[in-house]
Amino acid sequence: MTLPVIEKARAGDLVLGTFVFEFATHGIGRLAAHAGAEFVLFDAEHTGWGWETLGGLVATTRPTGAPAWIRIPSAFDRTTVSRALDVGASGIMAPMVGSAEVAAQLVDWATYPPDGSRGAAFGVAHDDYRAGDNVATMRRANSDNVVICQIETVAGLEAVEEIAAVPGVDVVWVGHFDLTNSMGIPGQFDHPDYLAALDRVAKAAADTGTIAGFMPTSVEQATDLVARGYSLLAYNGDLWLYQQALAAGITAIRSATSSGS
Repeated sequence: MTLPVIEKARAGDLVLGTFVFEFATHGIGRLAAHAGAEFVLFDAEHTGWGWETLGGLVATTRPTGAPAWIRIPSAFDRTTVSRALDVGASGIMAPMVGSAEVAAQLVDWATYPPDGSRGAAFGVAHDDYRAGDNVATMRRANSDNVVICQIETVAGLEAVEEIAAVPGVDVVWVGHFDLTNSMGIPGQFDHPDYLAALDRVAKAAADTGTIAGFMPTSVEQATDLVARGYSLLAYNGDLWLYQQALAAGITAIRSATSSGS
């Protein structure tokens, strides 16, 4: 279930998941979950995946108990939010959220009445095609579904305190490459201004009872983030993990079998 994962992170306990960008197989979510991922994020911003593909990825992840979330495209609208949730995702990540107003609109679209304006469809993928008490379904979804706002621009950073304070926002998540691009220090992850930005996002989350999130690509980076107050981490992405593991294995075999060994 989603709620225990989010409550665990909100309490400051480390929650580890992963991102999926490339391998649209029916096994990828289960592979991640059985490797220990506590949530799986499927990317629809930087991939060419359509809703049929995303629906299949979510459906085959749901039985593991690890929440399946979708990062929606940056040009999002009400329909994008609805489709991500209606295909079965139990949360959305929205890129480049730059204001509290945008964050509030996302929450509204993701939430059923009377709290929001999400359109009603029941007995579909998000219900596992089961009939039931529709009012109870709406209440449960409003309680459990996750809204993640990415802080990836100077505008978002300057408004992060207000974004984190929007009721219904669960996570403020640093998109580090885009953020440094926006700050005019592309890829300078040791720059004092970037490090100060990391701390500002973590403080905004702590002050509002929300969660600070990030996608680290190394143990060292993850350790530093946890020390800064980040408790929801998606460790790397499928394509990079595969490539790194393959490269490491091939290099090791060549070294072990070289004529000089």
